[in-house]
Amino acid sequence: MKCVTIASTSGLVNESPTNELKFERGLRQGDPLSPFLFLIVAEDINVFMKATTVDGLFIGYSVGQSDNISTSHLQFADDTLLIELKVELMFVP
Repeated sequence: MKCVTIASTSGLVNESPTNELKFERGLRQGDPLSPFLFLIVAEDINVFMKATTVDGLFIGYSVGQSDNISTSHLQFADDTLLIELKVELMFVP
């Protein structure tokens, strides 16, 4: 039980650390099944991000003028980067 109950993690949201999450059970780094679990989650994030951009809930960043390429997320190895175009509407009376 020590192998699956002593692990914990936290993340960064807008450069601020989140609360620490303690794992009760599951896989740990180095476990032979860890890469497969990562691939399943990474694919789900990819599908989710594509759906949110199609629905207009998340606006990706567009690059290029003639061949407009829009990207909302980048995934490489074990890193995921979400890229959103922040649009601020200004009200001028």
